[in-house]
Amino acid sequence: MRAEDCFQLGYVTKPHGLKGEVSIFLDTDVPEYYQEMESVFVQIENKLVPFFIDNIEIRKDRAIVKFEGVDSLEDAESMRGMGLYLPADQLPPLDDKSFYYHEIEGFTAQDVHHGEIGVINTVYSSGPQDLFSILFNSKEILVPVHDDILVRINRDEKKVVLSLPEGLLDLYLNE
Repeated sequence: MRAEDCFQLGYVTKPHGLKGEVSIFLDTDVPEYYQEMESVFVQIENKLVPFFIDNIEIRKDRAIVKFEGVDSLEDAESMRGMGLYLPADQLPPLDDKSFYYHEIEGFTAQDVHHGEIGVINTVYSSGPQDLFSILFNSKEILVPVHDDILVRINRDEKKVVLSLPEGLLDLYLNE
């Protein structure tokens, strides 16, 4: 399995107990969706290696997982920090106002008042407010990811329709 065909579900945070269980962080809004997961790819030395799950217990945004063949504290400790991946086709389906950040990269951004703005380069999620990074004439325009701004996503046309706050676009275009 290639990393490009997968999404990162989370990562191993630490061992749990003495019998090889690990605590994992699930980077998802709906952790319960993965309660019946039977296997996952673990990133080991830049390769995705399949691991089968003996048991999984979801606890909010975390899970306690027992992998086949991971039977000791030492085995579990060696997995600390490793990324967990699933094939992209296993992502839950979304409505037309929800999206996965990786899926909209390259989509055209269109404002309901100004028309086409540019292409979504990435989505920044490191601060208190997630931001669309939209490239327009070699300029980066940052737009908050917010329900009041996002009108809809058209996956067929690879388009994100936005209703930008008055004056936001002018801040970037009148520099």
